[in-house]
Amino acid sequence: MDLDNSPHVPFFRPIIDELRKRNYEVLVTARDAYQVRELLEFYGVDAKLIGRHYGKHKVLKGIGTCLRALAVTSGVRKEKIDLAITHGSRACVIACALLGIPDILLFDYEFTAKIPGVKPTWLMAPGVIADRHPGNGTQIINYPGIKEDVYLSRFRPDYGVKTRLGIPPDDLLVMVRPPATEAHYHNPESEGLLTETINRFVRTPGARILLLPRNKRQEADLRSAWPDAIARRQILIPDHVEDGLNLIWNSDLVVSGGGTMNREAAALGVPVYSIFRGKIGAVDAYLAEQGRLVLLETVEDVKTKIKTVRRDPHKQRLNEENSPALDTIVQNIISIVEFNTVAPEIGS
Repeated sequence: MDLDNSPHVPFFRPIIDELRKRNYEVLVTARDAYQVRELLEFYGVDAKLIGRHYGKHKVLKGIGTCLRALAVTSGVRKEKIDLAITHGSRACVIACALLGIPDILLFDYEFTAKIPGVKPTWLMAPGVIADRHPGNGTQIINYPGIKEDVYLSRFRPDYGVKTRLGIPPDDLLVMVRPPATEAHYHNPESEGLLTETINRFVRTPGARILLLPRNKRQEADLRSAWPDAIARRQILIPDHVEDGLNLIWNSDLVVSGGGTMNREAAALGVPVYSIFRGKIGAVDAYLAEQGRLVLLETVEDVKTKIKTVRRDPHKQRLNEENSPALDTIVQNIISIVEFNTVAPEIGS
């Protein structure tokens, strides 16, 4: 399994555990980018770090993907791999093509850039996408729910987060995740919505912003933009890795430019507002139709649509049942490994 972005660590951890419980050997590789290294350590996942991030420019991203693909190829060439699994790692897909390894590419956003001339052996996606995705000649398998359901069943609330971060218990806590400015699908409009969001809550009495930059460069930019609010601790940037689900759970609301955190909040039942301004994928559209996610499109939306209502996480019930999404994904993987055929689509 190749993990090349921060959300992949909590997502793949239960899948790895379930496969190992069934006596499958799992080799994990990971890209040293964003908070991947720190999250691997936080969750206790052993992985072989290969490659890094090469920046937001398309040419450098392309070169970086090819270089990492060659590094992954070299790093796993001697391993007897029956199946490779990734959630959007282009380098892994290329490495599998070079080595002749069958692979599963999971995805939950249908507008990610494709790799010219290279296709995975199987695609796997939430049913809301799989039902309408053509597959482009690749067999597509679905699973019920959304990606975040895979690890939500393992979530256990930690009510000491505010105390640990030095946040008064009665303050309104707004969790903010900036957009992925280095992603190929980034729309600069998201940055304007981020600025308006931060300015709004900096001016709101009794509000604290828990700001979660994606990398050190973005953190430096944000610190230079709001130095006074950070000095007054109206804006807090954690200096160590925390469990993202618990940060969301202890927040009154979430505003995020990233898909995973939006969907995590929706899955937990925490009010969430999206400032993502790229093409809206089927999963986010589905959550918005259900009223579990509010899409913000303009500065006026930031001013009028965000509701500043305090919530008491102690009074909110969690769904602690097993995850059909996790069970389906694991069973589909096992079926492919054992029989080289796709398991029945339990979630279809």
